[in-house]
Amino acid sequence: MQSADVIFAARADVAQLVEQRFRKPQVTGSNPVVGSTHQMSNTNSSVSIIVPTLNEVENIAPLVSQIIASAAPFREILFIDNNSTDASRDMIRVLAASHPIRLIEQDHAELGLSAAIMSGALAAQGEILLVMDADLSHPPERIKDLLAPLFAGTAEMVIGSRYVTGGSTPGWPLWRLLLSRAGAALAYPLTGVHDSMSGFFAIGRSRLLEHASPAGGFKIAFETIVRSGRTLHVFEIPIVFHNRVRGKSKMSFGIALRFFFRWLLAMFRHLVWGPYRPIEIARSTISSNASVD
Repeated sequence: MQSADVIFAARADVAQLVEQRFRKPQVTGSNPVVGSTHQMSNTNSSVSIIVPTLNEVENIAPLVSQIIASAAPFREILFIDNNSTDASRDMIRVLAASHPIRLIEQDHAELGLSAAIMSGALAAQGEILLVMDADLSHPPERIKDLLAPLFAGTAEMVIGSRYVTGGSTPGWPLWRLLLSRAGAALAYPLTGVHDSMSGFFAIGRSRLLEHASPAGGFKIAFETIVRSGRTLHVFEIPIVFHNRVRGKSKMSFGIALRFFFRWLLAMFRHLVWGPYRPIEIARSTISSNASVD
C-alpha cells in the first residue's frame, strides 16, 4: 500500500511540469548520424536521457521532476532497470503512461551498469545520449551545460567532472575520496581526462556505439575514450556530486575497494593490449598506411 501511495503521489507531482513541457506533439523525424564534430540540432527530438536503475523507487519521480524543471531539451528518458526488487518498475510504468519515458527491463543482474547503458544506447531514438545516475547524485540542473558543447559542435563528448576546478564531492568519507581520486589519476595518462570514472556524460549516439565495448566494458566513459584512441574531442565541466538523500546507498568500503581493483585490472588490460582495438586498427593501417596517434 505504501508503494502505491508513493507512486501516485509522485505522478501528481510530476504531471504539471510535464504538461508544460510536452503539451505539443514532439518532432519525430529521422535522426542524422553523428560523424566528425559538428553542430547538432538543439531540439527536444535530438536527446535521449539514459538512467540505469536498481531499487530507486524513491528517486525516480523527483529525478524526472528535476530533469523537466531544468528546461533541458530531450526527446525521451530511458530507464534501464537492472532487476529491481522494489516498486521501481511500477513507478516507471505509471509515469510512462503519460510522459516521454520508456522502461527497458534488464533481468540479468550480472550484466551490470555498463551493459545497462549500452542497452539504452541501442534502444535510444535521439542522436545525442545523456547518461546519469538515478539517485540524484548527478545534478539535473547541469544537463543543459553538458549538452551545450555538443549542440555547438565544439566537443564530441562532455563529462560532468568532480575533479576539475569547481567540481567537488561534499560529504564523502576519506577512503572513498582517496580511492576515487587515485583511480582517476591512474587513468589520466590513458585518457587525458581528469574524471574518466564519471557516470555523468553526454555523447553522440553513433560515437558511443562506435567506440564503447559492445559488452559494456567496465566504465563506459573510460572505455569509450581509450578505445577511440583518444581521437574524441572530450570536454569536462565541473559538477558537485551529491550524496543520495533517499533510498539505500549501494556504496561501502568493501565495494569501493573491489571497484578500485577492477579499475586497476581494466587499465592494466589496456596497457598490455594497447589503447586501441587491434583488429580495426590493423585493418586501417593496412588499407591507408597511416599512423595512429
